[in-house]
Amino acid sequence: MKTYLVGGAVRDELLGRTVKEQDYVVVGSSIEEMERLGYQQVGKDFPVFLHPKSKEEHALARTERKSGQGYGGFICDFGPDITLEDDLIRRDLTVNAIAKDEDGTLIDPYGGIADIEDRILRHVSDAFSEDPLRVLRVARFAARYHSYGFTIAPETWQLMQTMVAEGELTTLTPERVWLEIEKTMADGALGHFLTTLTALKATADVAPYLSAWNSNSERDYQNATAQLDNDAQFAMVAQFSLAMHFAGSSTAQLTQAKQLKVPNLFLDSADDLLANVGLLSQPHLDATDWLALMQNLDAWRRPQKLTRFCFICEHINGLCQQRSATLQHYFSATKAVDVQAIIKQGFQGKAIQQQLQQQRLEAIISRQ
Repeated sequence: MKTYLVGGAVRDELLGRTVKEQDYVVVGSSIEEMERLGYQQVGKDFPVFLHPKSKEEHALARTERKSGQGYGGFICDFGPDITLEDDLIRRDLTVNAIAKDEDGTLIDPYGGIADIEDRILRHVSDAFSEDPLRVLRVARFAARYHSYGFTIAPETWQLMQTMVAEGELTTLTPERVWLEIEKTMADGALGHFLTTLTALKATADVAPYLSAWNSNSERDYQNATAQLDNDAQFAMVAQFSLAMHFAGSSTAQLTQAKQLKVPNLFLDSADDLLANVGLLSQPHLDATDWLALMQNLDAWRRPQKLTRFCFICEHINGLCQQRSATLQHYFSATKAVDVQAIIKQGFQGKAIQQQLQQQRLEAIISRQ
């Protein structure tokens, strides 16, 4: 039994990046031996175990055989006779097929170190084409490491194009596609990811609600998100909403996004932006316009919607940033209007709502 650090941890260490997770491959062992040593099995499709102390993932070395269509149609073989090289060759990219033993020695049977030095993302073997999810993974890596100067190898690009043209991406579940998009947003790299998918003609298969994305979209998106704090509360919904905005998506395309299992928070955020940014950007706004924005956002019942909307608009341009601050300023004035006080004044039925609106309007005017 021998244990090797593999995958992203080795790759990022060689790039000088912070290593967030460590995964290990165990060669020469079995399920029975791992359990006897105190490892806890957690994998369903193949044997993955948690270390008894560190709780880091350790997987038995394995091979894969294609057994059906899509990214889930594989049969895994594992056992003490599977070599490290057997395990590494099933990986997607050479930069992810490097291992490090317990003494710190690097094992690199497929040229991953050279590709890291040359900033190339290259598939390990022709088995790459058996898993359509790898098209999205490579696009995600190309986006994450774009600032490092990484490009996709021509032969890998051609293989990805062929997979898209043959409709392989249509076999992916919406949930799995969204997970890749979500990971890309966590990296703060959604713009380049979408540009890569567009160049591959893959956007219609995985994110048709962003099918109008183009080079201008990426330019505007990158400018807008350059100062976006990826750890901020609304950072990921901001990325998604801004992508919809700069792609020129319509509110009707949110129906497509819903059908493709985009979470409600992201849908609501994009809907608020697409429906109201036009009004916010008008040359001149009067008190009724400001009040309409608050009503559209249901601001008094759901103030977080207005906060989120303003956070996103702050990253569009200088005008929207200024208007967002003004909107919040006027909203704070309207919160002083008390509906119970209006009722005590004797207003009834529709008159209550009319008076409430009038007093909120007057509160806005008083701040102008």
